[in-house]
Amino acid sequence: MAERKPARKGTRPFSKRTTAKASKGFTDEERAAMRERAQELKAAARRGPRAGRADGESDVLAKIAEMAERDRAMAERLHAIIKASAPALLPRSWYGMPAYAKDGNVVCFFQSAQKFKTRYATFGFSDNANLDEGAMWPTSFALMKELTAEEARIGALVKKAVS
Repeated sequence: MAERKPARKGTRPFSKRTTAKASKGFTDEERAAMRERAQELKAAARRGPRAGRADGESDVLAKIAEMAERDRAMAERLHAIIKASAPALLPRSWYGMPAYAKDGNVVCFFQSAQKFKTRYATFGFSDNANLDEGAMWPTSFALMKELTAEEARIGALVKKAVS
């Protein structure tokens, strides 16, 4: 029979958690977004390096068409604003969301409220956006309704982001 060693002084035996819930990891929506990203990367590899604006545009328009009416209207308007403000940005799908890239790097994106079951849609910028201003600046904006009043501000942010 094996001899049992005494516990070192100052150590406690392992115990089960009783006060906090254990993390369940990623949500179903997050896992779905990761699967979509994997499919996007596979599709891009099949298309090759010569894939152009038309491929990305059709992907973005397809993602917009899948959205609920309220988000779809905002995404369509946002798409038009971005195309007019920064024609150099290439539309593409990114984690299943409409996004716009410069030199292959996503600069901004639209996340519908239904994507992660949130109460508002989001227009966000990646760290590739040139929005640095002092020690702190916003990187995403909540969108609740039509963008009519905010169109000029969005256009100016997109122009600055690609400058």
